[in-house]
Amino acid sequence: MSQPNFGPPLDKASADPRRWIALALLLLANFMNLMDVTIVNVALPSLQQNLGADSTHIEWVIAAYVLAFALGLLPFGRLGDIVGRKRMFLLGVTAFTVASALCGLAPNIETLIAARAFQGVGAAIMTPQVLAIAQVTFPPQERGLAFSLFGLSAGLASVCGPILGGLLIDANIAGLDWRPIFLVNVPFGIIAVAVGWFLIRNLPGNSTLRNDYVGIAIFGVSILLLVFPIIEGRNFGWPLWIFAMMAASVVGLALFVLWQRRLSRLGKPQLLNFELLTSRNYMLGVLLMTVYASGIPGMFMVLSLLLQGGFGLTPLESGLTNMPFSVGVLAISFVAGRLGSRYLKPRMIVAATMLVLGMTWLHFIIAGLGDEVNRWAFTLPLFIAGMGLGLGFSSIFQAVLSGVPHRDAGSASGALQAFQQVGGALGVALVGQIFFSSLDGAFAAGAQPHPAFSGAAANAMYYQIASFGLVLLLAPLLRIPRPGAPQRDTAPPQPIVVEA
Repeated sequence: MSQPNFGPPLDKASADPRRWIALALLLLANFMNLMDVTIVNVALPSLQQNLGADSTHIEWVIAAYVLAFALGLLPFGRLGDIVGRKRMFLLGVTAFTVASALCGLAPNIETLIAARAFQGVGAAIMTPQVLAIAQVTFPPQERGLAFSLFGLSAGLASVCGPILGGLLIDANIAGLDWRPIFLVNVPFGIIAVAVGWFLIRNLPGNSTLRNDYVGIAIFGVSILLLVFPIIEGRNFGWPLWIFAMMAASVVGLALFVLWQRRLSRLGKPQLLNFELLTSRNYMLGVLLMTVYASGIPGMFMVLSLLLQGGFGLTPLESGLTNMPFSVGVLAISFVAGRLGSRYLKPRMIVAATMLVLGMTWLHFIIAGLGDEVNRWAFTLPLFIAGMGLGLGFSSIFQAVLSGVPHRDAGSASGALQAFQQVGGALGVALVGQIFFSSLDGAFAAGAQPHPAFSGAAANAMYYQIASFGLVLLLAPLLRIPRPGAPQRDTAPPQPIVVEA
């Protein structure tokens, strides 16, 4: 008896007739996750005041989500291959929806941080399955259009997040203040699970595959040992054990590399293929991605605290002030899509230059603030920086993966996205350290709120300038194969999805 074919459809006739409705559900789930990243920024001052949170708590509201998301991407991507991608997708959406409800109902800041970490886990379960399901649902002639819609939804999410967050908080629905920014996910999540159960193809897993749980544990603990002391060090007065934790994180990452080498020699599954860990070009790309991604989350945290906490803008006014950045990302995505894989290194250099220019411009605007904020002054530098970010992310991904053997494309792409999130968490920790230390010092010296906040924010912008400046210096060192050059192996191309 012949077995059913669960591979990608070869033509429209053999494709699932419900595939476009199923795609709408996948896009909805992806939109919820991406919008949640941006919508939280405008709520930070409101929830800080409402829950009596301190500066460290605010950093953890962002970092807990990003860390959980980063650490779960690779293992849950692989688990989707093992137990089935539809099952994992529905589980991820369910977890994300429940976590969103817990965030919205959190009675205190500690519960909110824990719920945010749970929300990050749900996103990590859900996200790797989205592109993988689309890959096997659409025939080759429709796949380009389907994937382009994911890029469009990402751009729209980045634009809608700050505006929707500001509108919901300003509306103060039923006196709930900031809570609707999380609760709004609940009905959409329920719809996605209920309808997805019937419309998404059943994609059975491969039980013969294995996950590297030891590698997952070593890597996760190592990253926590690095991020925790950076965020908490200021609260504890930088005792010796804080620095010991950071040193232990370096030891842990070294153990992770040794463990992956051992698995490689034994021919066992690895969380990250050891050949990639020994590739100078790929590891340089990982460093570029980590540094590049570290600059933005912390910047938005600081801008929201500056505009709302320092100068009394409403969440909606703050979101609208930041919106030119998202518009820049969306606008450049159309240009980057037309360029394809051409001019990758020049695009990376131009992107880093735009970001350095935009961040330097912002630094001087913030440093020169008086007792009032001219919101229009932020428009052009944020728009330039947004274009730089959008152009740079696509260029770095393509440039780094262009030198990776086809057989490793999935794990290499997944690892890049994981380090993108790790970079975001580190950036929040470092930028928060600069901002809140400067703010505390200014208030201790008797400064008034306006100069205290603007001075602290201007100091925090030095990190963004330095990080994107480092990318500008390192980008020319990345080796990019010439178009048409043979790959190091002849295996057929694999879809670039998040899986180990």
